[in-house]
Amino acid sequence: MKHAVGSLVRARGRDWVVLPESEEDLLVLRPLGGTDLEVAGVLTSIEPVEPASFALPSTKDLGDLRSARMLTDALKLGFRSSAGPFRSFGQLGFEPRPYQLVPLMMALKLDPVRLLIADDVGVGKTCEALMICAELLAQGEIKRVCVLTPPHLAVQWQEEMATKFGLQAEVVLASTAAALERGCRTGETLFDRYPITIVSTDFIKADRRRSEFLRSAPEMIVVDEAHTVAADTRLRSSRHQRHQLIEELARDQHRHLILVTATPHSGNEGAFRSLLALLNEEFQDLPEDLSGDRNRRLREQVARHLVQRRRANLVHYLGDTQFPERQSKEAPYRLSEDYQTLLNQVLNYARAQTSEGHGGLASGSRTNEAWTNRLRWWSALALLRAIASSPAAGAATLRRRAQTQETTDPEDAERISRQRVLDLVGDDEDAQVDEELGVLTDVGEDTASSAQQRRLREFAKLTDSCRGEKDAKLILLVDEVRRMLGDGFSPIIFCRFIATAEYVATELDTRLRGVEVRPVTGNIPSSERASIVDELAKHPKRVLVATDCLSEGINLQDYFNAVIHYDLSWNPTRHEQREGRVDRFGQTSPEVRVVTCYGSDNRIDGLVMEVLLRKHESIRNSLGVSIPVPGDPNTVVETLIRGVLSQGEQLGQGTQLTLEGLGQSEAELAEAWNASAKREEALRSVFAQNILKPDIVERELAELTQAIGTVADLRRFTRDVLISEGVSVSNDDPMVVQLRNAPTAIQDLAHGNQELSFRFGSQPRDPRERVASRVEPFIAGLGAWVLDSALDHAGPAARASVRRTPAVKQLTTLTVARLRFELTTRVSQLLAEDVLVAGFGAEIVDNQRLVPTWLAPEESLDLLDAESTGNVGESQAEEVLNLVLDNYHDGWESGLMEWAELRALALRESHLRVREASRTRGTVEVRLMLPLDLVGLYILLPGNPR
Repeated sequence: MKHAVGSLVRARGRDWVVLPESEEDLLVLRPLGGTDLEVAGVLTSIEPVEPASFALPSTKDLGDLRSARMLTDALKLGFRSSAGPFRSFGQLGFEPRPYQLVPLMMALKLDPVRLLIADDVGVGKTCEALMICAELLAQGEIKRVCVLTPPHLAVQWQEEMATKFGLQAEVVLASTAAALERGCRTGETLFDRYPITIVSTDFIKADRRRSEFLRSAPEMIVVDEAHTVAADTRLRSSRHQRHQLIEELARDQHRHLILVTATPHSGNEGAFRSLLALLNEEFQDLPEDLSGDRNRRLREQVARHLVQRRRANLVHYLGDTQFPERQSKEAPYRLSEDYQTLLNQVLNYARAQTSEGHGGLASGSRTNEAWTNRLRWWSALALLRAIASSPAAGAATLRRRAQTQETTDPEDAERISRQRVLDLVGDDEDAQVDEELGVLTDVGEDTASSAQQRRLREFAKLTDSCRGEKDAKLILLVDEVRRMLGDGFSPIIFCRFIATAEYVATELDTRLRGVEVRPVTGNIPSSERASIVDELAKHPKRVLVATDCLSEGINLQDYFNAVIHYDLSWNPTRHEQREGRVDRFGQTSPEVRVVTCYGSDNRIDGLVMEVLLRKHESIRNSLGVSIPVPGDPNTVVETLIRGVLSQGEQLGQGTQLTLEGLGQSEAELAEAWNASAKREEALRSVFAQNILKPDIVERELAELTQAIGTVADLRRFTRDVLISEGVSVSNDDPMVVQLRNAPTAIQDLAHGNQELSFRFGSQPRDPRERVASRVEPFIAGLGAWVLDSALDHAGPAARASVRRTPAVKQLTTLTVARLRFELTTRVSQLLAEDVLVAGFGAEIVDNQRLVPTWLAPEESLDLLDAESTGNVGESQAEEVLNLVLDNYHDGWESGLMEWAELRALALRESHLRVREASRTRGTVEVRLMLPLDLVGLYILLPGNPR
């Protein structure tokens, strides 16, 4: 190719950099100092393209010494293909924490990448997985990526990709696939057409979809909630189908596979082994106990593919990472007399419905008596849950027929009932988690069924009468919310049913003055939920009332810092998911509050609290991680509730019920749970990734920081540029920018906004605030404008200066050069950019020749911030600058070239170092592109303080 990758060319009246995507007749060009949005293609057969050179600074460029730092920052800000070992970091919209580099460094040592990321809830597993994808895309190792996820998490993945990684992904769900397929050409699949996709696992696992997906699946697959694809013969075929799909994808030895889950073990050794076997089929036969010297090599082998860390491992990892402290308490209440009467009557009705010998359905039934009794059992549980939740949910359930009454398939009826009554997590992706369940009624015109329906209508009327002041649970909630708001907390109240959430939101809105209350339930399309939350976040005093449709999928830590469990979930994992919406990395509050409401005179609440939730909380407090209920949690809960219904006592009275005699004792359950916790603790101690020592990560982090700068650099640059142009800037974080009197060029970057607010290094607390990053459009545009205007001898940054400072003892020159490198790997040819700050002190010989002595790199960087303490007259400044320039080619250019070549060698070394364990990736060759771009020349003369 006539014009090499990275070379400068002149076309269309401006200078450009040739990008690697170029071909012989089609050059892909980025403007010198421009952004990726300005990349253009030029056909050399039609448009003239000439080699270009970067002019040296001249006396026209003389200005202030502060320009040295400003121009250096602007250069770094413009790099999208960084010269460090992590090429993608120049395109990230956030600053990764040091611990998040570990999975990426592990991945770069594997070929193919096969990794299980099992870090705790809320530490950023999504970002860790996407950092790997973004890096392999930037290196040209992969072209396509597919994330397999439950559908309710798809939008969250899409937003993370777009806002933090600049990756545009298409969401493939049952509701979107047809429209996307209409855009495909004949013979082209969705995955050929759209290189980055987010796909519902349950949608793609179906037989008619799976075969097509297996033929055209991308070379990188990310599996979210990976525990739901583990092999488990105890559960229905849906999980088996998922496992079979991932297993078939993993058979391609060249395919990259990342599994993401916070609960890889879940108390089931076989399921855990099946996940490991997806990474390496040999792991299926690992011994259960990996401890001891005899298993050291096995541990090391597995550790290359598995990273599993709790928060305690990460808090002080290369600096402090702020995770909030969780303060939890229980809030018991006693039912009002009327509500207690209602609950007892409903319990007696439920017992009668589930007692042995109850008759079957009316004549003409399409099913047998055993199935009928089974459905009555689930119907009774549904009714008890609804009554205990709220009068609104109880009445809605009593007035609704059970969905299972409409089905003729016993297995389907059983699946629907178990999923919705027992709060099953992760097995049925498409189930709505918050709708009222309805009750099973006899059909026909006989006296029995008519009496039953009258009874249910009487219950519904009595339930309606228990609203408001007779609802002790509601009155307790109002007090708790007032207390939280008074202490400066913004709570989310989680309810089990849509009717309960709407009832609670209405009551709170009436009773709390000056507080904005909004409900979000499954009745609201998932695409609209985030906007409701954003609108609510604008109010200083706010309360979000939500069902479990928000327990996954939307991170709420930016605007909320407390959780109230208004309804107990019968699955402890659901409580952890709720709390994990606010108790996670990025939460700015040092404390997160959690309140769990329960009926102290409600036997079912008491059992769920004592046997499940308190034990779950105790283990989490002890280990720092959550451990799911061992065995089949649904069987445990079902056994508990069956014990309540089998007793002949009222719900709030009688002796303590245990599981003894019901197939399992509480002691046995506790013993199994403790054993599961010990196994999990042992696994995490083995696979906390101590093999990647902090000093190794710190070295790469230092190189990364040098290449692209830090958030602190970004804040300083933004403030300095705006203030230098007379723009009003107030506060630090958020930085508030008033643009009414700003220069036109800067106003244009804001696209009509008169005020902007930026968060540097912390999360927005208001939807109007922006996350400040190097790719944020306004800040990225500011960097490009500073560089472009400097090249045009204008703007706030000058390319040259001569100033006095006590920081030097002789004439000292700081050079700021842009370096371009051509990187050649086994799969691609890449362009990398870097900034070199190199300085030298000079002895002046015969008033015209300089003898340079080069400074150490850290000395040069420190002098960028040297205080200017004395002005130099214009004629003297021009004389000194010309002296330094006259000595460039025959004096100090060779020294600058040596520093640039050393940077090329260091770049090659860093790329090889992070890939040292992967022999199949091949080597990396680095070539410095010439000539260098000498962007800035800043001369310091000895001078005394003013």
